[in-house]
Amino acid sequence: MSKPTFYISSPFDTYSGYGARARDIVKAIIKLDKYDVKLLPQKWGDTTWGFCAKHPEWKFLWDHAVQSIPQGIQPDVWMQITIPNEFQPVGKFNIGCTAGIESTGCQGEWVQGLNRMNMNFVSSKHSKNVFENLSFDQLDQNNKPTGEKIRNQKPIHVVFEGADLDIYKHLPTKDNKLDLNEIEESFCFLFVGMWMEGALGHDRKNVGLMIKNFLETFKNKKGAKPALILKASTGVDNHMSRDAILDKVNGIRQSVGGEDLPNVYLLQGDFTNSEMNELYNHPKIKAMVSHTKGEGYGRPLMEFCLSKKPIIASGWSGQLDFLNPAYAYLLPGKLEHIHDSAANKWLLKQFQWFSVDQTHATKAFKNVYTNYKKYIVPSKQQGHYIKTNFSWEKMKELVGKILDANIPEFPKQVDLKIPTLNPKTKVELPKLN
Repeated sequence: MSKPTFYISSPFDTYSGYGARARDIVKAIIKLDKYDVKLLPQKWGDTTWGFCAKHPEWKFLWDHAVQSIPQGIQPDVWMQITIPNEFQPVGKFNIGCTAGIESTGCQGEWVQGLNRMNMNFVSSKHSKNVFENLSFDQLDQNNKPTGEKIRNQKPIHVVFEGADLDIYKHLPTKDNKLDLNEIEESFCFLFVGMWMEGALGHDRKNVGLMIKNFLETFKNKKGAKPALILKASTGVDNHMSRDAILDKVNGIRQSVGGEDLPNVYLLQGDFTNSEMNELYNHPKIKAMVSHTKGEGYGRPLMEFCLSKKPIIASGWSGQLDFLNPAYAYLLPGKLEHIHDSAANKWLLKQFQWFSVDQTHATKAFKNVYTNYKKYIVPSKQQGHYIKTNFSWEKMKELVGKILDANIPEFPKQVDLKIPTLNPKTKVELPKLN
């Protein structure tokens, strides 16, 4: 019996957060073994191609790749993994999959995109809540309000981003091969993410202000100091990206002033998933820190939890789905409008995102550094919480349940068995008067 055709358009072969999300979702649907899965590879912004070629465990995805949908064929199921304004119904049943929203709102085109599909997947409760509570004025041909409102009309399902427990796990020091010998400090905070556009304190990941808080917390400290390691880029891992980040760091150091400042190190380049796990588990890495203004999910934070080390993170947006406040160090703060320097066609300045309280951020750095043992037990509990509830296997099960409950049964093709006439049989025709 033939399986329903399931076409998926996604950036599964790109080095991007959406690429990682696409690979997990696509793999889950393939492993369900209920559909004839065909993959349409798509670009994602300026991110580079070739992820699967450098990561052999993902090469099998290209076995399902096609250049296009055959003319005259309508897929039974169609899925797009991208931002919602790009969603277009192509199949008999259509699914949109997006990471979602890092702020309190989005442009109306995103809601209209969701409404073009039969149902939609998002990564977090934060994204679901924002999408479901937004409304926009319907405009006429003259760009004037009609009195009607645009609201989401389609089901939205939260499908978390699951961790591969075969890769992300506690790794004993003796099994760690990552070389960080050039880093002299034995206690390092780690940040992982892109350094995006925005003035100091206004870029989405809030990297600049995080660095400033770190430097001011430990400047002129007597004795050994911790270090801060940035696994960061500006979107493209090249020398220009590295130089741009180093220039920003040096500018922040100069603004803080003083000669006795702690060190900030930069790691760049393509790390495999296993190498990222080695980084998370390296004995010099003691904690992860993020002052992010908003996340659709916050994947590196989730992965780091499995190292069973402390996490300091903003207490708002997508990461709250998996960061249990009893186990993680969540920073308070307030919502503020997106700054002009960070606003673009996707991040609209009329909406808000999170700004951590700097006094509490400084206190968090000091507490974790000076009372590290205090945070070990809850960090182990956080790791167990992720392992139990947020694995890739659990995510696959969730995807299967949602698909089973919502995708209709499609008419099955029947092979007709037409009887053959015996050539020796004499056929008599009626005689006409």
